[in-house]
Amino acid sequence: MNSAHDLGGQMAFGPVVPEPNEPVFHGDWEKRVLAINVAAGAMGAWTIDEIRHARESLPPAQYLSSTYYEIWLAALDKVLVKHGFLTSDELATGKPSAERREPKRVLKGEEVAGVLRRGFPYEREAKAPARFAAGDKVRTIVMHPQHHTRLPRYARGKEGVVERIVGCHVFPDTGSQGLPETAQWLYTVVFTGSELWGRDGDPTSAVSIEAWESYLEPA
Repeated sequence: MNSAHDLGGQMAFGPVVPEPNEPVFHGDWEKRVLAINVAAGAMGAWTIDEIRHARESLPPAQYLSSTYYEIWLAALDKVLVKHGFLTSDELATGKPSAERREPKRVLKGEEVAGVLRRGFPYEREAKAPARFAAGDKVRTIVMHPQHHTRLPRYARGKEGVVERIVGCHVFPDTGSQGLPETAQWLYTVVFTGSELWGRDGDPTSAVSIEAWESYLEPA
């Protein structure tokens, strides 16, 4: 979706200032937010793309004024309410209600290390040959979806070159909407700075994005 998270090419946000010796967490509450997200995600009620959409759909003023883990927590509240694990009253009062949806899976403490080590593979068996090959010139489609997408605004309607075929992977646009899982071929596509930013772009620069097949058409 087009929202405050998609800032590529936007101006007036100031420079990115790296934090020297930045810690992994800036407070214990951030550790807890990460842990709660892992435990809640393991319940299997939503996909990673659905919760990404929940983060992206926060009101712009809230999104831009929130820290990384504040965004995570606000989005988790949304999906927990949406899927019936919490109510708005519970969030407002901090008091549990008598009825709630029970998860189909509960992640136990001794399982966490193994789950994180294994990760969550998203590569799938392809049902058809890849449409494009390395070296092909392609153009990204122009779209303005209301759901989550991995095609950023600044790279829509732009010509690039396929650098490599990554494999066949779960398509995030459908997963974010709670639709049945689908998979598409995924490509690394390279764009020149001039193509993305016009005459103000650095002609010696290049940007690579990973684009699913339905994002692309022959150039």
